[in-house]
Amino acid sequence: MDDLGFRIEGGVVARLVIDRVEKRNALTRAMWEALPGLLAELAADDAVKVLLVTGAGPTFSAGADIRELISGDDPADPMAELRAFNLRAQAALRDFPKPTVAVVRGHCIGGGLEIAVNCDFRFAARDATFGVTPARIGVVYPPAAIKVLLDLVGPATTKYLLFSGELLTAEQAELKGLVDRVVDDPDAEAAAFAATMVSRSQLTIRSAKETVSALLAGEDADAQAVRRYRETIAGGELAEGIAAFTEKRSPTFPWHSC
Repeated sequence: MDDLGFRIEGGVVARLVIDRVEKRNALTRAMWEALPGLLAELAADDAVKVLLVTGAGPTFSAGADIRELISGDDPADPMAELRAFNLRAQAALRDFPKPTVAVVRGHCIGGGLEIAVNCDFRFAARDATFGVTPARIGVVYPPAAIKVLLDLVGPATTKYLLFSGELLTAEQAELKGLVDRVVDDPDAEAAAFAATMVSRSQLTIRSAKETVSALLAGEDADAQAVRRYRETIAGGELAEGIAAFTEKRSPTFPWHSC
């Protein structure tokens, strides 16, 4: 995967690493194009229960590769192809069926922030900085990307980020709800949190993620939730959870595909 600018480390807790250290992990058009396929492979791997997303070296990602922003063939819309790849990649990460945690060190700017906010959680080092900078270069930010920010941090912070192009420190980002935890060692913290999620009912987690996504999209979530509930009964997860609670022990949930 290295030639694509990503590195995948498999396992129960898998890692997707943005790996262009010499370019501060700037994201190319080819990387945006490749990301949905990489995520599909990880989603199809039943061994993977949690995905950590991070950057190689001291930077998460400094954003899109600026040289490619207006390199498209259509002079009326030179960003058309790049924008399409970018939005498909964001959607693929947002729709990834298993829990995702962005582990952020250093700069998380522009396209890097797009990757981070489409994960379920963001754990940041104290040196991390966050920003969306289209106003600095005259790019019109697409509505789909704005909605992700809006759902996460609300209208005031979304406007602040987009209108100003200013960067937030990790502490400021945490106060605004952009970051879930600011810690000295985000890798260790994320790994511990991932281990906690792995120990829980995977059907419960999958159902909760599906329901949150449906509710944010204004869709009916009831039928899917009922189906998942029946699966916890048929698969024995509910019975095991209740038995473990009664017997004051840790549950052993089956790791079947969800």
